[in-house]
Amino acid sequence: MSKIYYGDMPEEFSLYETSKIVILPIPYDGTSTWVKGADKGPQAIIDASDSIELYDIETGKEVYTFGIHTAPPIDAFETPEIMVEAAYQRAKKYLNDDKYLVTIGGEHSVSCGVIKAFSEKFEKLTILQIDAHADLRDDYHGSIYNHACVMRRAQDFGKVVQVGIRSMCIEEKPNMIRENMFFSHEIRNNPNWMIDVVAQLGENVYLSIDLDGFDPSVIPSTGTPEPGGLTWWQVTDLIKLVNQHCQIVGFDVVELCPNPADKSSDLAASKLVYQILSQRFRWSY
Repeated sequence: MSKIYYGDMPEEFSLYETSKIVILPIPYDGTSTWVKGADKGPQAIIDASDSIELYDIETGKEVYTFGIHTAPPIDAFETPEIMVEAAYQRAKKYLNDDKYLVTIGGEHSVSCGVIKAFSEKFEKLTILQIDAHADLRDDYHGSIYNHACVMRRAQDFGKVVQVGIRSMCIEEKPNMIRENMFFSHEIRNNPNWMIDVVAQLGENVYLSIDLDGFDPSVIPSTGTPEPGGLTWWQVTDLIKLVNQHCQIVGFDVVELCPNPADKSSDLAASKLVYQILSQRFRWSY
């Protein structure tokens, strides 16, 4: 039987009224173009959260004590446009209620409406993307809200800094801002790349993590895996550094495509959510 809320914690820490943190599942997979199954990602992350220890060794804290409420999944999926609007409206509600919002997908297009809501809440928002793909197409397969267009849409709402990119088409190059692009092959030869990334960020940062930003040896279960990606420690060390210098106002973790024969990616994605929260709230106790 599937779990209904994230984390193996006492139920009183999952109530909306008393929770600081809200997790919003958006199990949408309407525009993905290779391996389907990202719609199963949110539930797989929630199910795997049963196996995560609630004590975080590095911070020495238990972030669940701030309360982590799992919201009802969005299911308005008739078109990408309807999904984006539904995500925007729901995100706006939680932000207006002063909740710390975490979105779990679903394909990467689920981030579009959420980022719009964050841009209205936080001034001079920077969107920090960790991803294998640039996602800078103007439109793709008949929609501007295709998963391949998400960062092109995000550019309407703030500065976009892109990390770990190792796949793009030539049509995306006019939409690329070179100083904000940290290609995977350049990271490999630059010991100061994390410092360089942070230097491009503003005070308020929204973190958007496509799990194919990781190397497939770390997280193989994605819809569009690419070789040459980031390691677990590169990603988590970057997040820690960003958290030291900026305010991570919210984040999403998307593009988990669960493999029934290998649950390691489900657990890694679920633990990533908890570790980001642990870092974000480490100084709030």
